[in-house]
Amino acid sequence: MKELILISHVVNPSLSEGFLPAALKLGLRVVLLTDCAEQQRHHFSQQDLSAYPDEIIACDVFNPIAVIEAISLRENDPVAIFSNSDHLQTSTAIAANYFALPGKDWRVAYRAKNKAEMRTYMKVQQIDQLWHALVRDPASLTKVASEVPYPCVIKPREGVASEQVFLAEQSRDLEAYCDAAWNNQPGQELLIEPYLEGELYTLETLGDGKKLQVLGGFRVSLSPPPRFVELQAHWGTGLSVAQQDEVLKQISDFGIGFGACHTEFVLTAEGPRLIEINYRSIGDRRDFLMQDALDINYFETVLHLHMGEPLEILPESSGAAAIHYFTPSKEGLIVNAPVAFRCDEANMSLSYQPLRKSGEQLTLSHSNRDYLGVMSGTGPDATLLGDLMARHSAALNWEIR
Repeated sequence: MKELILISHVVNPSLSEGFLPAALKLGLRVVLLTDCAEQQRHHFSQQDLSAYPDEIIACDVFNPIAVIEAISLRENDPVAIFSNSDHLQTSTAIAANYFALPGKDWRVAYRAKNKAEMRTYMKVQQIDQLWHALVRDPASLTKVASEVPYPCVIKPREGVASEQVFLAEQSRDLEAYCDAAWNNQPGQELLIEPYLEGELYTLETLGDGKKLQVLGGFRVSLSPPPRFVELQAHWGTGLSVAQQDEVLKQISDFGIGFGACHTEFVLTAEGPRLIEINYRSIGDRRDFLMQDALDINYFETVLHLHMGEPLEILPESSGAAAIHYFTPSKEGLIVNAPVAFRCDEANMSLSYQPLRKSGEQLTLSHSNRDYLGVMSGTGPDATLLGDLMARHSAALNWEIR
């Protein structure tokens, strides 16, 4: 049986509910390499899932040499090496290249993950000339203090899920944020860049190394400043062809060309400006929503690419799709929480998935990690879908003490 090496960090639904079932349908034997082996084993022993890894092997997956050594011990060479983990695209790409398997260019994966490297490369290649600075202590912050444009955004160099992303209106805000970050984690690398005014969008693409196809994108609503928690996303950007092509050109010039990529950008008065290039599939369950909106086997399609198969032309979506994330207003013990449900009404499909359960202690991180639950829906009409989601959202209640 053909063997797929799946590389993962923590438990996530894209892996357990998306790529694992897809691998099963493709007849692949799945070996899971992870640095959280006990957590993964516990997850798969406790959950009633449609697919399970055939083996779970403990490995320092952040170290590409350790990944290569773990795979080299296998009796048979794998047919593909794949990860959708945000932090592991570089080590996965290096391992795939070592075994002469289809994969991403590790240099592109590295500079996409490292936000400072991304900005530097884009400036050198004249893709975008956005000012930025990397600081790691009060002395380095002092050196660039006179250059900082306000308002500015500050975030971890390799952060995820909007964690520790902050809008500073003036110098004292920036200094206070940095002091708090370095008190908690001395020497943490923080990226400062101008705040880009405009609506936030995403562009979702797939590539086979020869052609890069746009699947579509989301219009994203954020929490009020100074934080950037994603609250809602609606499938379909409404962008012009020229605007979409400009984003596609920017990421192509950056080096994106293989596998899945999730790009975030702001549509400013001067045109689209990139915020992040995430060289992986979109997360927070929007990958499942995108699959439903496009009516394709998305996860299988991604795995086919990593098995060396060419990208087929995928259909465009004419329907509506939306997702709503529920966030808490305070910390405390969750005493009561809504349960999962699914309903179909007037040719629309709606589902709610709880992410926190009664009995859990909640500590706010002011990031996507705070989500209590997620509601998603698809249908033929965006207005009707919005009304349906609003009605069911109003009926959800949490008791937090």
